[in-house]
Amino acid sequence: MEDLTVGTRVEHPRYGEGIISKDNLTAYEIFFERGGKIEITKRNTDLKVLQANEAAPKSTLSIKEIEKVMSYVLDKYGALNEVVPLGEKWQGGMMKLQPANPELQAKEIPIETFFHKIVMLRDRLRVLEQNINSSKSLTDEEKVDIQQYITRAYGSLTTFNVLFAEKEHYFVGAKTK
Repeated sequence: MEDLTVGTRVEHPRYGEGIISKDNLTAYEIFFERGGKIEITKRNTDLKVLQANEAAPKSTLSIKEIEKVMSYVLDKYGALNEVVPLGEKWQGGMMKLQPANPELQAKEIPIETFFHKIVMLRDRLRVLEQNINSSKSLTDEEKVDIQQYITRAYGSLTTFNVLFAEKEHYFVGAKTK
């Protein structure tokens, strides 16, 4: 069924004739002669259009358009985590942390778990960068000073680039000239 507008006259087998009074995201609010005000989902196939109201404006955004806008905003503010693949040779592998003292037990961690933590750290550094750069209370000089610390943190993490499947996901520190 096409999107109906406010003022459209409809008929329902149970409630009779009615007029759409509100067009919500997923449902219509309809005033029926028998039954009063009832909310019916847009997926309901029982509604029959008696007289469309062509003068009323259509819904401004579809669900697809809202999803697209939400994805954009979430991505912009770092709320969507990018899928970053682990290098193939590391998949299913274990990382063993062996203490120097032979009396102490070694700790084994799946490489995927460790890699996930590294990627989360990188994502959080990116969000921190965005928050610093968009801050209204920091001066440009303060932003540059803090940004240098973040760049050095990225540089410290370049050791873990060996775990990434794709070079585009590598950590990059300060560039030397």
